[in-house]
Amino acid sequence: MTAIDAGTTTPNGTAMSARTRSAMRATISLIVFALIYEAIARSGYFPAVLMPTLGKIGGTLWANLIDGTLIAHASATLYRVVAGMAIAIVVALPLGILMGRFKPIENFFLPLASALMPIPSLAWVPIFILWFGLGNTVAILIVFYASLFPMLLNVWAGVRAVNPLWLRAAGAMGADEKALFWKVIVPGSSPFIITGVRQAFLRAWIAVIGAEFLAASDWGLGWVIFDAKEFLNADLMIASLVVIGFIGFACERLIFGSIEKATVQRWGMVRMAKG
Repeated sequence: MTAIDAGTTTPNGTAMSARTRSAMRATISLIVFALIYEAIARSGYFPAVLMPTLGKIGGTLWANLIDGTLIAHASATLYRVVAGMAIAIVVALPLGILMGRFKPIENFFLPLASALMPIPSLAWVPIFILWFGLGNTVAILIVFYASLFPMLLNVWAGVRAVNPLWLRAAGAMGADEKALFWKVIVPGSSPFIITGVRQAFLRAWIAVIGAEFLAASDWGLGWVIFDAKEFLNADLMIASLVVIGFIGFACERLIFGSIEKATVQRWGMVRMAKG
């Protein structure tokens, strides 16, 4: 029996085992959280109308999914997130790369990013309402603003973190600027880029829910939560939060996880980061 055969499993089996362990840990965490919530809800410390039981929340969630209400609102919110992030990616990726490669561009844009990033995205909502009115435009612009700077600064930091020896070695082997970009800069900075997109995605959801509170019309999960508060529909509010959490979890596992496997893990950047 070889050393590999003596191990626990093949590489594919090892990966499956890691996924299983990760799923088990996530399941345990969710079950513990649910049990604590249910215990508090049944304790009577809060009125039942303000802290409904999991059964009540589940019934409301199911009813609103079956009739399509939450799906329609989730689609409206997801559209705003995707549209705003798409614009941010189009701006942040090339600009961050240029900032990392050319000092004059960095000197011009970095102070602007450093000054604008600390301003909360929701602080712009009243101004954007005055400029653009209510509806999708304001929400998309708020998402764009919230997503832009984490992505931009991570791309810039990633390009600057690329080992200069790699660039000199590639140049010595005759690589032109295009080859340096695709073969050295993109793989070398990919962990930073993916981290920036992840951070931007999280900030985008925070921004879009807040924008829907204030600026959206009658569609979006943020609007559902805000409207349900007016009628003390805590079960609908929490059901909407469950939908937001599910979308975030699914995007993290299905989208960002797949991108990470196809890039940084394939290129060996994760092993490099671990030493």
